[in-house]
Amino acid sequence: MANTGGNAKNLHKLNRFHDTIIVYSKSSKQLFNPLYFEYNEEYKKKSNVKMCNIYNKEYVTTAIYNSQPDINPRLNLRYNWNGNDKQWYVTQVKMQQLHDENRLQYNKDGIPRIKRFLDEMEGIPLRDIWTDINNVQTREKINYATQKPIKLLERIIKLYTNENNICLDIFAGSGTLGRACISTNRKYLLFDINDKGKKIFLESI
Repeated sequence: MANTGGNAKNLHKLNRFHDTIIVYSKSSKQLFNPLYFEYNEEYKKKSNVKMCNIYNKEYVTTAIYNSQPDINPRLNLRYNWNGNDKQWYVTQVKMQQLHDENRLQYNKDGIPRIKRFLDEMEGIPLRDIWTDINNVQTREKINYATQKPIKLLERIIKLYTNENNICLDIFAGSGTLGRACISTNRKYLLFDINDKGKKIFLESI
């Protein structure tokens, strides 16, 4: 989440442009639901997405051989393919299958890369820096100093819980977690020493 705060006058240190969010689980068996974004034009340009004329699908290519075979030796995957001795990521039988299915793209030296079609992949994985969630929007402001965007809490909840799970916030403030739980069909327990926060939360649901 980007934080547009920061004082430009503090030239003796870097301006803080982020918030760090800590999520705890009840046990070591932590649930995690990966989130993905659709492939956008920026991704397609950076990743050199091409169109396969055979399948009429967009694709990217990824390496199919290990460039450091001595670090993780797999002798059963070392063989000659198209005049190149490599340690490949697939068996020779699988390599032949990919070749027959036109799933390989060869460079001038005859070394293949595997075609990965975008519609067969899950999307752009969410990473640990989020710049797509803005600060609290006007329509959701409830006059509480440390209020967080509802979309931010909804994302965290979806990452680490399933529907009907219980979420706990021991510094609940104005109850943004509670409102996010309501919108995502989770249960919630909220604690805060500030009675004002509880009142604001109850008035907002």
